[in-house]
Amino acid sequence: MSEFSWPVRVYYEDTDAGGIVYYANYLKFCERARTEWLRELGVEQDGWLGEGTAFVVRHVDMDLKAPARFNDLLSVRTLVTDVKRASVRFEQQIFNQHEQLLCSAHVKAACVNIHLMKPVAIPAAIAEVIKRGT
Repeated sequence: MSEFSWPVRVYYEDTDAGGIVYYANYLKFCERARTEWLRELGVEQDGWLGEGTAFVVRHVDMDLKAPARFNDLLSVRTLVTDVKRASVRFEQQIFNQHEQLLCSAHVKAACVNIHLMKPVAIPAAIAEVIKRGT
């Protein structure tokens, strides 16, 4: 499966009083990378939202290894590790500009009907693109 990489610059607003990235922001960086990965595959989530289909994070296991700091240029690397009928599992790693691993996360995203908030099968058009792109 191929890896997708997305650059993220650390802004002042991403940091805490000590000048390091606030831990919850790593989850935001990972979310942006997954969104951009889908976009690169030609999947625009707003169109699917209009049809009542969305991906929601079901589970995250995150390990913080070292701090990112204001103005660092990060690379969020995303790899699909498993595709099921109604979910996708990702391994994501965040590196700084010196190639130091800062954070690793395992994320399970479920496909849901947003009106019922119940799991549904990933639409065939999306599943096909994901499988081709991995």
